[in-house]
Amino acid sequence: MTQEFINKYFYYFFIFTFVFSVLLYNIIGFKSADELCGLALLGIFIAFVFQTKNWEFDKSFFITILIFIFYTGYSFYIKSNSLFGIITDLIIQMKPYLAFFAVYQMKPQFSDSQKLLLKQCCVVIWVILVPIGIYGIFDFSIFKAVMEHATNYAASIVCLSLLYLYGSKFTFKEKLFFIVMLSAGIASGRSKFHGFFALAACFVLYFNNINKIKINFRTVLISLAIIGIVFFMAKDKIELYFIQSITGEIDRNLLARFVLYATSIEIFVDYFPFGSGLASFATHASGEYYSDIYIKYGIDSIWGLTPKATYFVADTYYPSLAQFGVVGVLLYFSFWIYLIKKSFSYFRKSKQIQLFIVATLIAGFLVIENTADASFTSNRGFFMMLFLGLIMSEQYHQCVSKTEPR
Repeated sequence: MTQEFINKYFYYFFIFTFVFSVLLYNIIGFKSADELCGLALLGIFIAFVFQTKNWEFDKSFFITILIFIFYTGYSFYIKSNSLFGIITDLIIQMKPYLAFFAVYQMKPQFSDSQKLLLKQCCVVIWVILVPIGIYGIFDFSIFKAVMEHATNYAASIVCLSLLYLYGSKFTFKEKLFFIVMLSAGIASGRSKFHGFFALAACFVLYFNNINKIKINFRTVLISLAIIGIVFFMAKDKIELYFIQSITGEIDRNLLARFVLYATSIEIFVDYFPFGSGLASFATHASGEYYSDIYIKYGIDSIWGLTPKATYFVADTYYPSLAQFGVVGVLLYFSFWIYLIKKSFSYFRKSKQIQLFIVATLIAGFLVIENTADASFTSNRGFFMMLFLGLIMSEQYHQCVSKTEPR
């Protein structure tokens, strides 16, 4: 399986995943699209590994697998849920890591012509979606009628905009158009999106050359200002899900999402340090195979968290980290630190800022989205991690081409 083969067919796979796991995911109602894409990616990855000289396997991915094996064994030991519940949750939790590490190890790279075609297609699709957003300003129900929820519209706009930025030459005109494209998502009314829009606009307009990516007083000050703007744009959600969950100032029966945050704090304490186990809390599997945790903490009567109506059980991501405990939280954030550090190290060697900016924005999108959506383990998260793997693969190729003798 040559690199040329990987580059060519991964491009088709990437486009297919974007169309059916993001754009049309809610429109056509095919909710297993991301799982099928994940299964296909796993097959391609296994074939790729077997054809390497020594069955080479990324060490970080291997460590990640060992961690999940430990948590699976731990879950069986404490009987966090049924066999099928634990296995189901294991697959869902592993999906984003598979998407990143499989792509990153195969190191695909798109040609200039492939990037141009991708960029042009994104503009065409964006033009089709813009009228929905304009109509949604006057009649918000259009988002539910067309894309099931305004969040799906905002996520589609984000993906289209980031793909456009990736396929561009990163000129000032293209960066401005990226911001224009992204602004279409403001119509969704999501405060999470407003926070990401502020982050993206500031990053693209300020950190636009390598001279500004350095550790000094000015950069630290600007970065803190950007973080402040993001927090201000998303202050309602931050206050609701974090501050009030700590102070307990609102009635738990008013909001299922708040209950998940508040209860997760109790679980972190009660199940220190490894958490309550897979399929036990705030995940799809914990609702499908109803977990005893909801009964234990007295939240099984709250609308959206009841045994017969688990609509909001997997409505946010961070509370689900209670399944992995304090250790799991440290591992999760260590994973993101590892990715950003590696992307930054590639940037320092290649002196190419475009891919580093895109990688940072993908990470920023998921970090912000996860406050009020289980984006990381959703169809959108799968595609974004696939995209991140592609970005860092291209960063790797930039470094290699930089160091190759001429």
